[in-house]
Order: sequence, then structure tokens, then C-alpha cells
Amino acid sequence: MPRRVKVLVSYAQSLDGHVATATGASRWISGPESLEYAHCLRRDNDAILVGRGTVVRDDPLLTCRLPGARSPRRVLLDSGLRIPLDSQVVQTAAEVITVVFASAPRLEQRDDTVRRFEEAGVILRAVPSGAPGQLSLSAIIETLEAEGVTSLFVEGGPRVITAFLKAGLVDEWHLVVAPIVIGAGVPAVGDLGVRDLAAAYRFETHSVTQLGEDLLWKLVRRRKQR
Repeated sequence: MPRRVKVLVSYAQSLDGHVATATGASRWISGPESLEYAHCLRRDNDAILVGRGTVVRDDPLLTCRLPGARSPRRVLLDSGLRIPLDSQVVQTAAEVITVVFASAPRLEQRDDTVRRFEEAGVILRAVPSGAPGQLSLSAIIETLEAEGVTSLFVEGGPRVITAFLKAGLVDEWHLVVAPIVIGAGVPAVGDLGVRDLAAAYRFETHSVTQLGEDLLWKLVRRRKQR
């Protein structure tokens, strides 16, 4: 059966392909117009997904701050359930639907940490492993689809984005490119195992528009991939 959840990846990067400096500084690479666009994506998608690293590094709220707009379901990937209990996403789980996918063995422990997540209002979902050290993204997509999610906005970080690309799950890519050069820094995408250009992951350009001083490059997945 065809997958019914559309997966959209979007983030801001420098001209040389970095999402942060070597020290991890990333606020703000893009301008205010691009930040507003990110909130439009949050408004227009059923769910927003990030990994544990993004929560630990940035402590984001992951809500839509546009006037009168709803916030998407927040989906967090954390196999070992190590997201800080005092993070904004956990502290506001009673206000915005917040789902944490963790490994089945971790949730089966039923320890104090598990109970405190549940008491905060976080929905915990067990998921099998996929690639070594990672949760199964296909199982996560299937679970979200069964719960009524039809569009998923993957906001980061680099490890999560790389995993979605490797799994062939990215349908759209909304790339914001800011007119800055960082040099050594955190690359937006990690190693995809591509050693020859013929094996590169390819997308088709849908449109290129300007957001303030930034460029928004919208791409769609090629149907005949690789």
C-alpha cells in the first residue's frame, strides 16, 4: 500500500552548507522572513519532527507562533529516553500533543523516568530499531499514519535529516539558503554513502523564491530515484 504521509524536510543553511558554526551556534542563520516561513510550515503540517539532539541543543518549543494558528503535533525521536524532563517540549506536553518514540526495551523498564514523562502528558511510543543505533523510521511513519497524520515536517537535526534521506522518505525539500559563509561548521547533511555522482540522491526544482535576503529553494522527489 502506498505511503500516505507526505514527508517535508526544511531547514536554513549557509551558502557553504552548514546549519551551525563549529561551536554549535545557529541562531539565527536565516532572516526574519525565513523564520516566519518556518512557522507557516508548522501551521500547515499535521506534525513536526526533530531528534533528541535538537531538543538538547536548542530547547525549542516547536509550536506555531503565527496569530490564530494551531500548533502541530510534536514528534521527538529519542531511543534511550534522554530528553531533559525540564525541556520546553516536555513541560508543555499537556498543552500541545507531544509524542516521543523510544526503543521498546527502554520503555519496558517502566522506571521513574518513564513515569515522569507520562505524568507530564507525553505520549510514549515503542518502536523497533532500524539502522544500527537508530529507530525504524518506516515504523514511525506507519504509526503516525495510523494516528491520522498525513503530513510530517522534519525540521532537524542533521542526523535525523540524513536518516530520512537514506531511507528514501523525503517527498519535498524546502531549503532556505542564507547569504553567509561559515567555513568549518556543522554540515546540514551527513554521510549518505554516496561515492559516485551517479548514486547521488536527486530532486527536481519546483521553485526558487526570495525571502528577505535569503533564498527559498523548493524541491520535490524524483519518482525514479537513484
